[in-house]
Amino acid sequence: MSDPLLFEALYQGRRHVGFGLPEHGAPQTLYPVADGRLAQAFIDTDGSATALKAALADDATALTVAADDPELRLLPPLLPTATGKALLSGFMGTHKKKWGGQSAPEGEFTPPKWFFKGFGEWIRLPGESLTVPADPVALIEEPEVVLVYVNDAEGMPHYAGYTFGNDLCDIGLHRKDPGYNPYCKLCDTAVAPWLFLGEPPTSVNGRVTIERDGATAWEGNFDCGGDALYFRVRDMVRHLFSFPAVRRPHLVNYVLLGADEASFHQGFSIADGDRIRIDVKSHGVAFDNAVRYVTPAPLD
Repeated sequence: MSDPLLFEALYQGRRHVGFGLPEHGAPQTLYPVADGRLAQAFIDTDGSATALKAALADDATALTVAADDPELRLLPPLLPTATGKALLSGFMGTHKKKWGGQSAPEGEFTPPKWFFKGFGEWIRLPGESLTVPADPVALIEEPEVVLVYVNDAEGMPHYAGYTFGNDLCDIGLHRKDPGYNPYCKLCDTAVAPWLFLGEPPTSVNGRVTIERDGATAWEGNFDCGGDALYFRVRDMVRHLFSFPAVRRPHLVNYVLLGADEASFHQGFSIADGDRIRIDVKSHGVAFDNAVRYVTPAPLD
């Protein structure tokens, strides 16, 4: 059984929080929350479902809507309304497969490579298109665990929970020259809106399906839980938050933990218009996004 979860959503122009995974067409109870109220609740409480419900679930203001109500719009978990108040970043080369199946020795820590993906408002939700620069060298989908942290007024990070994402990137550009990795990461990233309330998961598995013209073009399994990683999650996170830049007061951090091998490693090429479905079978959630090539107007 997976950890309890919550989500945030806009309904009729107002921000709400809900508990439990919404089911298609089923009634869903929502509780109004001001922008930043949920983040503050993680700072003020122990972050458990019981404590969060006590702090946020006011039955007097609750309303019930259908999960597929067209006015209900899910949000990335804890994403502030103000721009520039959240960062999306991650680690590279974290899986044991890339380290001969071994785990890092106890008591030793060499930090994995890290990348900055973008601001929080750059996150794309399930169903939205993932845009990439036209004519990429070779795209790769990357199903990953996403840890979510919120900093308090002094900049101390508070762990909120985890969700899942697709860190789409141009691995071909990276392989052409690792120094091009910052360019490689300038592709949209999808993040699921469901925040699981528990420690970073040790076991996460699922299946990727890539559709082209309505038919399955490629599919394969993935594993991105902590047990599949060479590095220990606590070591990676501790090192990242040793940098003051990510400990600014009231900042929300989305941290990608790295991906398993994917379609690229089996010789598949993602094309414009392909739809990538990430089915996290271990946690009962799935999301999909179409890939769109975009050519901006040239500079004068």
